[in-house]
Amino acid sequence: MHELSIALSIVDMAAEEAERQGGRVVAVHLKLGPLSGVVKAALLSAYELAREGSPLPDSELIIEEVPVVVYCDACAAERGLPSMQELRCPVCGAPTPQVVRGRELEVVALEIET
Repeated sequence: MHELSIALSIVDMAAEEAERQGGRVVAVHLKLGPLSGVVKAALLSAYELAREGSPLPDSELIIEEVPVVVYCDACAAERGLPSMQELRCPVCGAPTPQVVRGRELEVVALEIET
């Protein structure tokens, strides 16, 4: 379960920043794409474990799920994928190997009370 090591890294990073600012972490905001290889439910559970005994025991992990968007050369446009079954343009059916969004695993904000 690599989500636990990811959650521990998030907690460590957030704790360091809170200490630097002289405050406490209320929430960690994260963007997560389906192609990141991370399962949202597993990460949320792992975060609950990781925050125990840390400087952020009551903090919340808020996850924004990012949809998969690909670039279709045939249409010359970005397209959202309704299904992850295959990387094909939902409009013209052409293969679309260029993933524009959907791989994210990114801390985008920390809510810190000082």
